[in-house]
Amino acid sequence: MEKKFGVYICKGCGIGETVNIEKLKKNTAGGARIPAESIKEHEVLCSPEGLEFIKNDIKEGTNTIIIGACSPRVKFEEFDFPGTLTERVNLREFVSWTSEPMTEATQTLAEDYVKMGVVKTQKGNMPEPNILPDLSNELMVIGGGITGITAALEAANAGYKVTLVEKEAELGGWSAKLYKETPRQYPFDKLDEPQIFDKIKEVESHPDIKVRKSTMVEKTDGQPGLFDVTLSSNGSTETIKVGAIVMAAGWKPYDASKLGHLGYGNPNVITNVQMEEMAKKGKIVRPSDGKEATKVAFIQCAGSRDANHLPYCSSFCCGTSLKQALYVREKNSDAVAMIFYKDIRTPGQSELFYKNTQNNPGVLLTKAEVTGITDAGNGNLYVEADDTLLGEKIKVEADLVVLATGIVPSTRGPQEYLDGLTEAGKKGDDAKKAFVEGTEKPDFILNLGYRQGPEIPTLEGAYGFADSNFICFQYETRRTGIYSAGCVRQPMNMSEAAQDAAGAALKAIQCVEHVAKGVAVHPRAWDTTYPDPMMIKCTSCKRCTEECPFGAIDEDEKGTPFYRINRCRRCGTCMGACPERIVSFKDFSVDIVGSMIKSVDINEDDFRVIVLACENDAYPALDSAAIKKMKLNPAVRIIPVRCLGSTNLVWVTDAFSTGIDGLMLLGCKYGENYQCHFVKGSELANYRFSKVKETLDKLQLESDRCQLVQVSISEYDKLPQMINDFVERIEEIGPNPFKEM
Repeated sequence: MEKKFGVYICKGCGIGETVNIEKLKKNTAGGARIPAESIKEHEVLCSPEGLEFIKNDIKEGTNTIIIGACSPRVKFEEFDFPGTLTERVNLREFVSWTSEPMTEATQTLAEDYVKMGVVKTQKGNMPEPNILPDLSNELMVIGGGITGITAALEAANAGYKVTLVEKEAELGGWSAKLYKETPRQYPFDKLDEPQIFDKIKEVESHPDIKVRKSTMVEKTDGQPGLFDVTLSSNGSTETIKVGAIVMAAGWKPYDASKLGHLGYGNPNVITNVQMEEMAKKGKIVRPSDGKEATKVAFIQCAGSRDANHLPYCSSFCCGTSLKQALYVREKNSDAVAMIFYKDIRTPGQSELFYKNTQNNPGVLLTKAEVTGITDAGNGNLYVEADDTLLGEKIKVEADLVVLATGIVPSTRGPQEYLDGLTEAGKKGDDAKKAFVEGTEKPDFILNLGYRQGPEIPTLEGAYGFADSNFICFQYETRRTGIYSAGCVRQPMNMSEAAQDAAGAALKAIQCVEHVAKGVAVHPRAWDTTYPDPMMIKCTSCKRCTEECPFGAIDEDEKGTPFYRINRCRRCGTCMGACPERIVSFKDFSVDIVGSMIKSVDINEDDFRVIVLACENDAYPALDSAAIKKMKLNPAVRIIPVRCLGSTNLVWVTDAFSTGIDGLMLLGCKYGENYQCHFVKGSELANYRFSKVKETLDKLQLESDRCQLVQVSISEYDKLPQMINDFVERIEEIGPNPFKEM
């Protein structure tokens, strides 16, 4: 479109008292090469009068708008002008609230920010949604346990057609094998009958749910809105189209044969799963001779929270042992149940159930570390424990021992996790290696037709669970349109799994609705842009296909990359990866950011530092610091990026070759406690920038001029000092010698 510019400067929130508005308008017109009459000011732009001021110009043909006011993270509804290309320039937080008023440095700072905003709109274009044809809004749920059934019902009751796939001959999963459930209602003092059977009847009779039992997923291809899922059952196959998938494939017990140190292998040492089966059949007896068990010992965290087995808490075990202790008392009022625990974890209302069970005279609980199980004769066993509350060693006789074994996900994650370890990691990380080796390798569940592999990728520290950004986006996986729920996502009890199912179903619905509009899903929800590569320059180096965190890029038979656009989360990691710089978005590209950097006023007497700030954590943290009126060095110019993974190395050259003195990258934390909204972006940026020294060496510049810093949004109070310290270091190094060229 032919652009008609309108630049609007707000004088409110202290902006008018911090910078000379008339000088700002004059220098912007000259520096950005736009007509002076297109640059206007208003006392309060977000007021009804201010908004009408802008809308009147839009009626007269203005279609490219630059708002110099508050942060783009606020007032977004007020400054939403459909049909226009709008850019927000942060004069309030990054100038008015963080700089000394009416100084030459502050004035130049404001002018640079407005120029960068104008340049961005000059280089950018109006985004348009990319809506693919023949989209489906039907959902598929994989797994017919409590999680899968609940997800199917929630989606169907919301008006969406659902196919429910279960590999077994009957629905129900582990839930159907329970004798009773932990209490679901106040006062949480009585065990409940299993709810699963009523839900099975409901799901099988629902008109919008098609139940496919004894069925496996042979292949999943395509993308959100256009998933082609091939199902196999009894020797026949069928391919159906669905819009999104909820993966509720569940869990399986940890292999108790690894727990010989806790007596497993002795016939009178059983698991909590075996205990449940026994209670459902009738009496609780010793397997060795069928004698009724009257002294039952429960050993908590049997293989969980153990560096040699499962390093994590399996979540449901404490509630299950409390429940099974009541089985013992229910079957025989003279029997005694003894629970040996590290910690009892009964969050939320489950605490009331714990307290009620404590009051049962035949249930004894003691904090202890079980050190061994030995033969006591006559089929009985001694439970030896240490580290009790009183610091004493104890030895208790029992005729049946129940190991509260933990869970592992039904996904293939653990084996992939081991494969991903370096040789040093395999040798040095015994806990993780032991965990993986103790996990039986199951069949593939999704069989994805993705270049990056057939299953949901798992992350270091996730132990095989199909999780992605665990802080901000529950249910999300690294495969767009596929949402995990229940114990395949993380350990949880049945009530939590049912709630999880509802959340995952809602995310799946959100996904099909978004792709129907041609917009992105989380975290850049409603973004209408998408990557538009100039394929004529592609060298098929495959960096984009390898580095995309979400598997959005496949390859044809010649090895040439192509986008499955509905898989894309719009992070721009491919843009940062591409050495040929061929990947662009309408409003974000290598050229756009490079031009913004080059538009900064370079003065031989003043230092200039560019900060590329991730829009997800670093930028909000800077806003928060500004609200606290924490000062920033006026040498700093902040440019938001979609993710640090979108940072292309050419920006280093652009910055230093034009005279910028320092370049700082602010990204999310990575590693075990990662917080990157796009999972791997900041980690990839760190890997790429480990090579930036080579670039600086070629330019004959000091490597300290470029720094990458990990920050979380909660570190807003430390961030200004980090930036100011970096500027001080740049001042110590001295000016960029390229300023003189």
